[in-house]
Amino acid sequence: MTSLMRKKQKLRNNEYYDTQHIFDDLYQKSKNNYKFKCLMQIITDKQNIELAYRNIKKSTGSKTGGVNNKSIEDLKIENNYDLVEYVNKRLSNYSPHKVRRVEIPKPNGKTRPLGIPTIEDRLLQQCILQVLEPICEAKFHKHNYGFRPNRGTHHALARCHYFIHRTKLYYAVDIDIKGFFDNVNHGKLLKQMWSLGIRDKKLICIISKMLKAPIAGVGIPSKGTPQGGILSPLLSNIVLNELDWWLSNQWESFETKRNYAFDSGKVGALKKTKLKEFYLVRYADDFKIFCRNYNTARKIFIATKMWLKDRLSLEISEEKSKIVNLRKNYSEFLGIRIKARDKGKNKVVKSRISDKAKIKIITTLKAKLTKLQKNAKRNDVVTYNATVLGMHNYYKVATHVSLDFIKIAHILNQSLYNRTRNIRNKNGLKSKTYEYFYGHYNFKVIYIHKTASFQ
Repeated sequence: MTSLMRKKQKLRNNEYYDTQHIFDDLYQKSKNNYKFKCLMQIITDKQNIELAYRNIKKSTGSKTGGVNNKSIEDLKIENNYDLVEYVNKRLSNYSPHKVRRVEIPKPNGKTRPLGIPTIEDRLLQQCILQVLEPICEAKFHKHNYGFRPNRGTHHALARCHYFIHRTKLYYAVDIDIKGFFDNVNHGKLLKQMWSLGIRDKKLICIISKMLKAPIAGVGIPSKGTPQGGILSPLLSNIVLNELDWWLSNQWESFETKRNYAFDSGKVGALKKTKLKEFYLVRYADDFKIFCRNYNTARKIFIATKMWLKDRLSLEISEEKSKIVNLRKNYSEFLGIRIKARDKGKNKVVKSRISDKAKIKIITTLKAKLTKLQKNAKRNDVVTYNATVLGMHNYYKVATHVSLDFIKIAHILNQSLYNRTRNIRNKNGLKSKTYEYFYGHYNFKVIYIHKTASFQ
């Protein structure tokens, strides 16, 4: 499902359960700095709970079990009344279930811990998320693109392209926070929620208990938010929202005496001051600061490192954080490496798929081909095609992506041909999607289970 389809589905669900006007009202009140003291009434409302169940049921992770191995199928309740009663009973005296710990392999050989709450706790988190999201959205910085409605990786990358191509900012400060999700300070997070206007003490208490949910085989955490929890992305944005505005208020959001009709007028006024010009682009715990010169970049790098340590008790990854001169070197962001190259008298953006991303693409698709070879089913062919198409759609924003995909195809097409030797058909069906993307190409089509495979 594409982001646009998910957005439409979310709106349809909100309208079906008649909750959109409630969320719009929360957003507007938050914009006006309203202090919310009775949010539990909305969270435990019948419409909000039914909407949460619908959203959970439609998500891909609904069939993943926690420590009790229960999925959304086990949560089926006879009627909506029982569902509402269950949620209200749990939240009246909340005690979290244990969180299942899973270690996810990383490309560098290390692992990333993933915390998976039970399906029951995920339902409760979804009820809370739906109410807190519009309140927080009203307070978040516009150039924070991670885990937010109507924003995504392509928006963040487009913003980076803009700074290089149009604004001519060729120094990038790359900041990567070390073990961010595992090192969030619980006390600081709850205070930040309070400062955003979330003043319902019972809700604050429940979220505090969720943060301290015992992890199976580890114990009760003293810090961090488990990756895998539905609330974790929103909570991470709350933590770093303070950083966004601290950086932004030093230039981009700095208030001038005169209100200019165009941003260019404000920039001109700011350039007459002694302020340092820089702009932030953030996606989750990975962010860039674009600067005009090296001296500004160096000062901002040191100041940001100190601010994170002093204010949020977070450290940056020394191996991943650095200052990059984009006229000479590539800077990586969200699987894309970006550089400024000469074109006539100007400089334009040159972007490619990062080396790590290329390795991940090849490894992922080879694993799916191996699965096809061992036990070929039509659904597996459809899944393989969807994976290929998803990779095309994600990386297509890179300016020189065709050069990278040619190299990847050279490696994978041989595997595709060899591993499907005994399961291929001479002919089959081409889907409308296949015809749309590949119909004008002249190459031999490989049919598996009489389905044209994407290449």
